[in-house]
Amino acid sequence: MTKEVDYRTFVERHNLHDDQRAEAEASAIRKCEEYDLSVVRLSFADQHGVLRGKTIMAHNIHGAMDNGITMTTTLLAKDTAHRTTYPVFTEGGGFGMEQMSGGGDFVMIPDPSTFKVLPWAANTGWILCDIYFPNGDPVPFSTRQILRDSLGKLADQGYDYVTGLEVEFHLFKLDDPKLAPSQAGAPGEAPEVSLLNQGYQYLTESRADDLDPYVEILRDTLMAMDLPLRTTEVEFGPSQLEFTFHPQGGLESADTMMLFRSAVKQTARRAGLHASFMCRPNLPNIFSSGWHLHQSLVERSTGDNAFMPDEGEIISTIGKQFVAGLLEHAQAASVFSTPTINGYKRYQPYSLAPDRALWGYDNRGAMIRVVGGPGDAASRIENRIGEPAANPYLYLASQIACGLDGMARQLDPSTPVDAPYETDAPLLPTSLLAAIYALKEDKLFRQQFGDQFIDYILHIKEAEVQRFHATVTDWEHKEYFDVF
Repeated sequence: MTKEVDYRTFVERHNLHDDQRAEAEASAIRKCEEYDLSVVRLSFADQHGVLRGKTIMAHNIHGAMDNGITMTTTLLAKDTAHRTTYPVFTEGGGFGMEQMSGGGDFVMIPDPSTFKVLPWAANTGWILCDIYFPNGDPVPFSTRQILRDSLGKLADQGYDYVTGLEVEFHLFKLDDPKLAPSQAGAPGEAPEVSLLNQGYQYLTESRADDLDPYVEILRDTLMAMDLPLRTTEVEFGPSQLEFTFHPQGGLESADTMMLFRSAVKQTARRAGLHASFMCRPNLPNIFSSGWHLHQSLVERSTGDNAFMPDEGEIISTIGKQFVAGLLEHAQAASVFSTPTINGYKRYQPYSLAPDRALWGYDNRGAMIRVVGGPGDAASRIENRIGEPAANPYLYLASQIACGLDGMARQLDPSTPVDAPYETDAPLLPTSLLAAIYALKEDKLFRQQFGDQFIDYILHIKEAEVQRFHATVTDWEHKEYFDVF
């Protein structure tokens, strides 16, 4: 008996097609032709918020839209050094999942609404993808899907999530990229860099003008891609910048952060520069960088800002509950807002970075800063806990999870403070290992993200911590080599 063949595309078979997607797909294909593109990069955001993908010839865009592009599942098993942390060539690949066995494939399906023409790469387009197993099941380790699910839960409660990004980073002159074979590795040696300007003249026009020839390169790139860039600012430290963006919906804002980081690093490299979103580079006189996340909720039924307070209040009741959830789960959520070992070196008192879980009105020393007031449609909270290396999908999803818990339980936050570094409050984790312990103890994220995903993140982060503790540092060598 002849087996019936299903000639439908992957997108059709698994009900991924709708009118909105069809319109965006037609627009992307039309732009490929209008701009005479040669290639299109298809990328997905991995567990660390690193873009990975493949480049296809532009004339193959139709097939990629319909059936996607395969990628190896081992990419989902790697730490930040690109080392595989799971026994992928065992049954279940270390995940206990048949789909993860043997380094098989998953499928990247382009989201045509994210299509961009890259201004720094000749005749090149770019599309962000969602990831699925060959049988059509969503990959449970997709961080973009984690955020999409979180936004859905918030929508079920009658709210949309709006965020604005303030991202600090460093921009250096690239002196030596360290490309000798002996310098390669997992990870390779860090490049040697030098400053583009002196520091400590926070927001002065003279320092801004020093950096303007370099900032112009980045600014023009971001504007050409229609990213909602709002300001470019000189930060406190040498060669340190802050870029801010207009508010967007949750998923769009996270997508913006992904493309922003990638565009800045790639554009800088082609200009002989090195951009780093590492929190605290090990260089003399360099300051830590943070990622401050402005957040508000919009009532779906009215379009009103749900955080705007009544007279005599600094934030609405819903806003207070959301803040209370963020404070209650701050230690565990740090794994998502501050996912690197390095990021915890930023939590220092009297440093414009938080060191404990509390909130205040327009206070930049507090973890949560409330901005706005009665009648101000831009009323919002600013969480100052994050590092710029965070996976944006997990950072935003963790905020929603905490806020929803505060709303569901009608939590009331502590009294807002004026002296954030002198008030008794739970301290933030002092290390990634401490944050991992907190995540293990906090049941919220297992409820919101699922046991499978939390176990996955914990496994990868614990592997990074173990590798760090197995490495002899410069500090140890100087401290003990001669004295003992």
